[in-house]
Amino acid sequence: MLARNAESLYWIGRYVERADDTARILNVSVHQLLEDATVDPDHASRQLLAVLGIQPGGIGEDQLDLWKLTELVAYSKENASSIVGSINSARENTRGAREVVSTELWECLNATWNAVPDRQRYARRAGPHAFLSFVEERAAMFAGLADSTMSRDDGWLFMVLGRSVERADMVIRLLLSRVQDRASSPGWMTVLRSAGAQDTYLRTYRGALDAGRVVQFMLRDTLFPRSVFHALRQAEDCLNQLDPALNSRGNEKAEALRLLGRARSELEFLRPSDLLEDLPRRLGELQQAISEIGEAVSVQYFNTSPWVAWRGAEVSM
Repeated sequence: MLARNAESLYWIGRYVERADDTARILNVSVHQLLEDATVDPDHASRQLLAVLGIQPGGIGEDQLDLWKLTELVAYSKENASSIVGSINSARENTRGAREVVSTELWECLNATWNAVPDRQRYARRAGPHAFLSFVEERAAMFAGLADSTMSRDDGWLFMVLGRSVERADMVIRLLLSRVQDRASSPGWMTVLRSAGAQDTYLRTYRGALDAGRVVQFMLRDTLFPRSVFHALRQAEDCLNQLDPALNSRGNEKAEALRLLGRARSELEFLRPSDLLEDLPRRLGELQQAISEIGEAVSVQYFNTSPWVAWRGAEVSM
C-alpha cells in the first residue's frame, strides 16, 4: 500500500474516534452543567478544555459557560481538535484515499460533513445535545460500515491502528481529569458515562462504585473495547500483522511495536493493589508513551511526524 494511503487511513481512524470521544465527553459535561447548579461552569469548562488539550483562544480571562464551551470544543473550525475540525479532517483524508476506501464509507463521512452546518444552526437554538448525539450516531455508523465493507488488509489494519491509539489517549485524558477526586466521588461515574462504560461497569462490579474499580476497569479490563489495555492490545495486533517478518526475528522489534508492547505489558502485569499508587505519574507516563507510539508509527510507515498532535496540557484542579 502507498504510504500516503496508509497515512490517510490511519488518520481517518484517529479523527473519527476523536470526534466520537469528544462528543461523548462534552455531552456528559453539558448534562452535568445543566443538572447540577452547584457546579461552577467556568471551572468545569476550563477543566474539560485542559483534558482535551484545547486552549481557550480569544477568551482569555473571560468567564466560560456552556455556550462558549460548546463553541470551542464542538463547532470551532479554527480548532483542529474540535468535533467539527475532526470531521473536516476525516473527510479530507477520505477524499484523498478514495481508491482504498469503500463507497459506503465515503458517503457516510461526506453526508456527515454536509449535514454539520444545519445541525450546528439547530443546536445553537435548541442546545448541543442533538448535535452531539448526531456525531455519536454517525461515528457508530462509520464503524459499522468499516467493519462490513472493508477487506481485512493493510488498509483496515492502519485504520484500526489509528482508532486504537486515539482511544487509549482519550481514556487516559478522562482519568487524568479525576485523579484528585475522592474515591467515592460522583466524578468517577462521569468518567464511565463519558466512555460509554457505565452499564458494563455496573454489571461487572454489581453496582459498587469507587475509584479503584473504575481505574481498574478503564485501564486494564481485557473484554471492554474502550479500556486502555484492550486498545493497546488491538494496536499491537495490527502492527504484528503489518510487519510479520520483521516482528518474528527473535527479539528484534520495530520501535512502535516495542513501545506498544512495553506499555501494554506494564498494564497487564501491574498488581491491582498498586494501581492507585501515584496514579497521576502513572497516567502521565502512559500518556507520554502513547504520544511516542504515534510518532514512531508516523516515522516508521509515513516518514513524517503526526499532522495534528494533542497539546500537552496539565489538568488544573
